[in-house]
Amino acid sequence: MTPVKTTGRKFGLAMLGLGLFVASALPAAAHEEERGRRRADNAPLVIGHRGGANGYLPEHTLETYALGIELGADYIEPDLVATKDGHLIARHEPNLIDTTNVKDLPQFASRRKTVMLDGVATDGFFASDFTLAEIKQLRAVQSFPERDQAFNGKFKIPTLSEVIELAKRKSREEGRRIGIYPETKHPTYHQGIGLPLEDRLLAILQQAGWNHRNAPVFIQSFETANLRYLRSRTSVRLIQLVDANDVKPDGSMDLTAPYDKPYDWVVSNRAGTFADLLTPAGLQEVRGYADGIGPWKPYLIPSACKTVAKGACADANGDGLVDERDRVLLPVTPVINNAHRLGLLVHPYTFRSEQKRLTGTFKENPVNEYLAFYEAGVDGLFSDFADTAVAARAMFLLKHDPDYAACLLNSRRCERNND
Repeated sequence: MTPVKTTGRKFGLAMLGLGLFVASALPAAAHEEERGRRRADNAPLVIGHRGGANGYLPEHTLETYALGIELGADYIEPDLVATKDGHLIARHEPNLIDTTNVKDLPQFASRRKTVMLDGVATDGFFASDFTLAEIKQLRAVQSFPERDQAFNGKFKIPTLSEVIELAKRKSREEGRRIGIYPETKHPTYHQGIGLPLEDRLLAILQQAGWNHRNAPVFIQSFETANLRYLRSRTSVRLIQLVDANDVKPDGSMDLTAPYDKPYDWVVSNRAGTFADLLTPAGLQEVRGYADGIGPWKPYLIPSACKTVAKGACADANGDGLVDERDRVLLPVTPVINNAHRLGLLVHPYTFRSEQKRLTGTFKENPVNEYLAFYEAGVDGLFSDFADTAVAARAMFLLKHDPDYAACLLNSRRCERNND
């Protein structure tokens, strides 16, 4: 694996003046589980979204996962799509055009096409048209144009097996349990092209010794049918993701297609929307096949426009732009409490540090956003910047459980006071 220099780039922890209250202090090996729950199962989890360091490096590469772990992520998230020859690789979408250099490689120019992806005509290069050997000729690129592009073209595309191998190796090296949080991307689409993801995923987990309830694994999906299928075949923890198109000026959810409902509901002509999964009745349904929910974060703490003009948000802070800074936070919704009453975990997404993505209430400081959600009671969250998430968690723990926080600084076997 190509080394990534991080000297002088602790990306936020140094800036916050908190130091690395992180990896070296975390609870450890699997055989200690019966002696007390680890921090990763007690404190709010930091889930490395697309790796946990894709704020700094191209997403879904071994280098990004390794850096996310170094920055303190408890779990790393490989989004899964299938190659032509049935391998599972880590990519955010089946379409490779935005996250790899495929469009720049003349040998693959003829692979470009348009497909219907969850009912939407989508142009690009699709993993299912490439063998794994061909995928290994590609290199990852940073998909966010405002983020550092210096590492484009340097890192390969990993398989799920390689991600698991990395997580296990890093667990040994760091003396703490690091898990994976794979997402089955567009499962109905993959079933339709003859490359279903679910059994392939379970086979890889079985080979890794991670196809059981206590494995450091969560499986997530925006669809429901494949989670029900997985529940019938594995005891691994499952998470129902919940999406939306946007947030309206008044803070209510915009449920415009194709982000209005799980795509398997579209195919089966089921009525309803994603929001229905977060009602008391919907959460009760989810409880029947999953262990938790992964809602888009505005479902938990919405925001509204400070100023509205012609039915849309207006530039309230006078910077000439209209973005999240022109919104104000609203009260916490009942979703977290309702989920917890049913024993469901709550892992919202996605937390990012760019100021334009931070609601004005947070005063352009991403730590304030993390603290708001930790205080609201989430069990974990997905972050592009694991270092900032971990730093904010340290502040949260020092406030609410200083004995536990102190133990973490000095021991790998600590139990949280959950009273």
